[in-house]
Amino acid sequence: MSRALGVLHCFRDSGSPLSASDIARRTSLSVSTAHRLARTLVAAGFLEQDAHTARYRLGPAVTELGQLSYHQRGLHLTAPELADLATRTGATADLALRDGVHALILVGGSVRHDTGAGLRRPLHSTALGKVLLAWPGDDPDPVGTLPGLAAFTDRTIVDADALRAELDRVRERGHAVNDGESATGVRTLAVPVFDHTERARFALALRATPAVLTDDRLAWFTDQARACAAALEVLLLPPAERRTTIRP
Repeated sequence: MSRALGVLHCFRDSGSPLSASDIARRTSLSVSTAHRLARTLVAAGFLEQDAHTARYRLGPAVTELGQLSYHQRGLHLTAPELADLATRTGATADLALRDGVHALILVGGSVRHDTGAGLRRPLHSTALGKVLLAWPGDDPDPVGTLPGLAAFTDRTIVDADALRAELDRVRERGHAVNDGESATGVRTLAVPVFDHTERARFALALRATPAVLTDDRLAWFTDQARACAAALEVLLLPPAERRTTIRP
């Protein structure tokens, strides 16, 4: 089962069909094993094989489950709110949740228009990730579960204790900022979308340049993001999982 799931994960970051050799290389399996697992997934509808090229692509079962999950989570309801936020602020608005060691952007301006695929971003170097780490629910030390903190720019926090201190500041402020830590010349502000346990179920971000997200207007952008996050709590969470009081 785990090896079959590994085969499916090969297609996560690929916009093109893959051969059995491609799958074998990405999973460290033999070509014969990769081919056998792929054929099993074809039979179940999770992959399709092109009759001419013999390459594999994701099948209709994945599409069906993906659409079902997207709607079950209420994510289809959030696009108008994010579009309105982007229009009002002039920034890119994104909504993400935590998926392992990444913040997975599922709705917003950063979603790939050609494939509809979400964008995975490292937790430690992004405002979205800092929010998800700062309010993790029951995890007493979310930083301790992360792998090595890779440097993407000279501003990336790569020390675990420094990251813990940054998360303390995020909780104190109620929002996170990524100022060139993932990419030079990009500034991002993120706020949590809380559930009733005060866990950040989702993170909402505004991304632009420092010339747009200026220091003197950061409070205004934060207010706009928080107002949108409050609306998203209602759209995304059933009544029993919403907070009874909304933070100012």
